[in-house]
Amino acid sequence: MPVPWFSGRSILKRLLVWGFLLGLWPCVAGAASPTAFPSKSIRFILQHAPGGYGDITARLIARKMSDSMGQQVVVDNRPSAGAIVAANIVAKSEADGYTMLLTGSGTAVSASLFKALPYDVLKDFAQVSTMGFTEIVVLTGPEAKFNSLVEMLAFARQNPGKLNIGCNNMGSTQHLAAELFKSMAGIDAQIVPFKSFSGLLTALRSGEIHVAFEYVAPVVQLIKSNAIKALAIGAQERFGGLPNVPTVAEGGVPGYQASSWNGVSVPAKTPRAVIDRLYREIAAAVAQPDLQQRLRELGIEPRAYTPEQTRELMVSDIAKWTAVIERANIPRQ
Repeated sequence: MPVPWFSGRSILKRLLVWGFLLGLWPCVAGAASPTAFPSKSIRFILQHAPGGYGDITARLIARKMSDSMGQQVVVDNRPSAGAIVAANIVAKSEADGYTMLLTGSGTAVSASLFKALPYDVLKDFAQVSTMGFTEIVVLTGPEAKFNSLVEMLAFARQNPGKLNIGCNNMGSTQHLAAELFKSMAGIDAQIVPFKSFSGLLTALRSGEIHVAFEYVAPVVQLIKSNAIKALAIGAQERFGGLPNVPTVAEGGVPGYQASSWNGVSVPAKTPRAVIDRLYREIAAAVAQPDLQQRLRELGIEPRAYTPEQTRELMVSDIAKWTAVIERANIPRQ
């Protein structure tokens, strides 16, 4: 005969079942909740060799994130031409937030310069945040004839084709920033690429080249020690670390802006809750006074954009550098 639903045995069974289900709920909820992330170490893949400003920024942020999340953020350097190797690894990784890519203006340049990449920068990645910005600075040697950008522009216009502008590697952000400057200033000048920063610096100090376009980060201490001179900063506002250096706009090229930035991307299908968690961790790290002080000493302005703002910046940079490449007739690789 069936046991009535209200019998003692039936009630006991129901209580046991409900107790079992309730006992499982924290595990199920924890697996779906963003608070469960991260439960293991995170791999942070960099396209640069150790020692550059991008590498330093990434390691400082990774250390802060490791402390706050209770899981190690492990930096993995995978340098290659166009940053392709590092990006390809992340594009093919699981979309779970445990593999991050150091991204930025260099990624946008690669998307503009290379005919074909094994990934789509805008479709295969989700942008998480920016971390730091370093502006392009126009440099000259300590004994150079130019004491201002105005004087340099006057020379270029009076002597078409005679001004030599050095940059680090053909197709780099520095090279494209110089091409953008030529176009916006309306001058005829020769671009001279160098394979290394040391070679560029030697040529600048010896007078082999008149000026150079370089990031602020690797030269800020040289400028402060008067080993080289800064004529202008390629930003909308003056850089706080070099307050006496005018902007390129102040020097006679209104609207000019060129900078390098670093940020974080993850595979495109990464859950939004995980992206938001990573963004909050990066933003919290960037906001810490000790990290801000350290980055600014290196010529880097700490700034954490939201995922939406970072994507907009990437889209804008790709369009900007694509236009420069086409206008300057730079061969796509």
